[in-house]
Amino acid sequence: MILTRGARITGAVLCAVLAALAAGWIVRDLRAAGDASALLRYWAGYTGGWPRELPATVQADPVLLGVYVLALSAALRSSVAASTLVVTGLVTLALRLPGVWTIGSSWMDGRFGDELRTRALIGTFVALAAGLALVVVGAAGRRRPEDSHEPLPTRPGSGAGVAAFLVLGASGAVMAAWEIRQFSRLPGLLYPDWFLGGEAITTGLTAAPPGWSSAVLAGLCLVVAWTALFRAVHARPLGMIVAGFLLVSGGCGIARNVDNGWLEQFGEAPVEQQLIMLTSFLFAFAGVTALVVLARRGFESTDRQNEGYGPPRDGAPGYGYPQDGAPGYGYPQDGAPGYGYPQPGHGYPRGGGNPPPPASPPPGW
Repeated sequence: MILTRGARITGAVLCAVLAALAAGWIVRDLRAAGDASALLRYWAGYTGGWPRELPATVQADPVLLGVYVLALSAALRSSVAASTLVVTGLVTLALRLPGVWTIGSSWMDGRFGDELRTRALIGTFVALAAGLALVVVGAAGRRRPEDSHEPLPTRPGSGAGVAAFLVLGASGAVMAAWEIRQFSRLPGLLYPDWFLGGEAITTGLTAAPPGWSSAVLAGLCLVVAWTALFRAVHARPLGMIVAGFLLVSGGCGIARNVDNGWLEQFGEAPVEQQLIMLTSFLFAFAGVTALVVLARRGFESTDRQNEGYGPPRDGAPGYGYPQDGAPGYGYPQDGAPGYGYPQPGHGYPRGGGNPPPPASPPPGW
């Protein structure tokens, strides 16, 4: 299915609203910090040199700003506009939802002023409403392509699907393993704060708690890996969003390793610290690889009657795609509404000393 002109314009406006919200908080933090380098160090997860005033944003916010700008452009002209709007909305919902209970919590009283928290809470509800609207517009604003000369949505090539499956699947598995490690290492009273927010964790005003965001990104990596293997249309936009988060996370981790001189002492470091350093390189490599292979336009189905869900161009029916005259499992039937595909913030433990691994921010953020 392709997106109607009205749905494209509506989706672009919603993406513009989300981009304006993200940009507004970034500008606020730049003004409050007074020194852009201090804000960048905070975003990158350095343990020192933070701004005097705790920023409201985290590493994920500039990435989300880039996602919204690219989604706006895709909504107006891309053949995968519908999938792009749906996955952008779902990622927004997943990352902004914790703000509903964290912003108004009592443990935020001493960190941010009441006026700023009120603005943040209003902005959170606006972002959630816009994210939900994106899902609705992307799923319901589609039409059959028979009377249109627009190109059909494209799916990843077979090689791109396999490459995305390998790098994103490995990244998701590693991130999930680190989160399990956090659960086993953090004290029982601290881990709920790590996952849901609390007094023991220092995080941005608009950000999701670090455990929550890591779990979301790990789940997204695994979803994209599985669907990319079967060349699903939505794997391209969702995979590029996930790859952007991984690339930024891995790049910041590598920068911290170089700045702290850890790479020079790699052989002498404890095994767990070595794994943390290697995780940064894995995420950076996975992000670059997934972006390169999924950013290519992919392949369009040759049969316009199959609504973009038909077999790949090479003629070999792929798993999960309907054959002529037979509905495919998990795909919408004629007259049925489209289905959205399910779909990262970081924080720092309060107090001195080194934070529990993965290093602050944890692998994945």
